[in-house]
Amino acid sequence: MSRRNFTPLGLNGTSLGMAALADAATDGLDRAVRAFLSSLEHERRMSPLTVRGYGGDLAELLSFVRETRPEVREPSGIDLAILRSFLGRLAKGRKPSTMARKMAAVRSLFRFLLKRRQLEKNPAAGLALPKVRRKLPVVLNVDAAAQVMAAPQGDAPDMLRDRAILELFYSSGLRLSELVGLDLTSLDLALDSPEVRVIGKGSKERRAPVGSLARGALARYLSEGRQSLWEMAKRPAPTAAVFLSRRGRRISVRSVELLVKKYGALGAGRSDVVPHALRHTCATHMLEGGADLRAIQELLGHASLSTTQRYTHVSMDRILTVYDEAHPLARKVAR
Repeated sequence: MSRRNFTPLGLNGTSLGMAALADAATDGLDRAVRAFLSSLEHERRMSPLTVRGYGGDLAELLSFVRETRPEVREPSGIDLAILRSFLGRLAKGRKPSTMARKMAAVRSLFRFLLKRRQLEKNPAAGLALPKVRRKLPVVLNVDAAAQVMAAPQGDAPDMLRDRAILELFYSSGLRLSELVGLDLTSLDLALDSPEVRVIGKGSKERRAPVGSLARGALARYLSEGRQSLWEMAKRPAPTAAVFLSRRGRRISVRSVELLVKKYGALGAGRSDVVPHALRHTCATHMLEGGADLRAIQELLGHASLSTTQRYTHVSMDRILTVYDEAHPLARKVAR
């Protein structure tokens, strides 16, 4: 069966995203992948977008197996040789990062099957993956971050909204999906220590603090900007969303990406500023200000500290400062 028979469907996490197979009822490979995706959605509570990504990557594996080894109908029939051939296919015109992502999905599938005792050994365990060089994340210095925050000028409703969005990204380190998904009930700005409740990865709720500048920008947007956006759109029914588009609906992920990029260019002269960069900038500035990694982990909603350690980095200036203060030889004057 060719790859084109596996057509992505919607965002339904339990759907593998493949066309129905005539003999799906007896196809152990298909059932195994569907069970794995269902586990991602219902047990690990991954987002629909993540589950769809896993489904697409595994659909490509199944397409390859049916094309090259049609006699293989069960997960136990997939061996290291098949996976190496699949990796070789991926190497033709694919970036190492794309290859690594697809093979990570394959590895996760076989770990799942091994844990469920549907396999005696993991054929992907001995698979060597391509090395991927991690790009340094985009981080703004303090001055550049301030310039981006100040880029939305004027009192127009969309300017008030954009300023509040930027400030909240930088203040609270939210993910893009978390910010877009905020409802009015998510905000507690009247507290002595204002905070925002967000639903992060794995549908886990956490509370993130809101700084004074972000609090002021949000309060002004809510009192002056949001109602104006609603009235201009003439929407018949109210929405609980905090951030509205000019049509009075919940602002889209794409719209926020575009406005952050625009203000990154206008304020700091940077074309590489994205929402994730503001989240990373928030974490990095906290680290450089002396915040504990555990506190940053809690703020960002990371499940493990190792993720936070990869997510943040100490600038060379801070490393040199710490060295000068701590190393005994650094303070000696050369004779």
